[in-house]
Amino acid sequence: MRRMRRPERREQILDAATTAFARSGGFTATSLDDIAAEAGVTRMILYRHFASKTELYQAVIDRAAERLHAAATARGGLSEETVPAMMDWAAAEPDAFRLLFHHAVREPEFRGDIDQLRAGMARTLRPHLAAEADSEAWADWAAGLATTVAIEAIMAWLDAGQPDLEKARRRVLRAIDGVYQALTVH
Repeated sequence: MRRMRRPERREQILDAATTAFARSGGFTATSLDDIAAEAGVTRMILYRHFASKTELYQAVIDRAAERLHAAATARGGLSEETVPAMMDWAAAEPDAFRLLFHHAVREPEFRGDIDQLRAGMARTLRPHLAAEADSEAWADWAAGLATTVAIEAIMAWLDAGQPDLEKARRRVLRAIDGVYQALTVH
């Protein structure tokens, strides 16, 4: 068996850490021994790549956020394809999605990162809603609510066992359209 190169080993550790953190319930509930066992390596190998559990968790969160962003923008920026692309990514990497929006948000040390991620999502959506809003405050409200609806709808779909992806896409988009409809009530 050939020895893994450093970048390959790092990715293997990040994959294993994502799984271990999601399965155990986040940062606090997961030990380095849990991660090492999941990766099939020793703690010494973990420390060759990451100085601490905190650094490893941060790397897992950063990678998940980057992958979510890449998926959401891969089909040409914000469009009707954005949410289906997010769902495709969540289906492929449910542990990473759960870490971002279920576990990390509950960890005081990492919550700010997730709050910034959500705020960035809402900022991206806001200009598309502003034209229909009565005021800037209502545009902010709709962008924040639509972001929350998308995240929570995808999380609920994952928790339900990922039934019928195509139908789920339509239903999540319809839920988000409900925010748009609420915004346009005068």
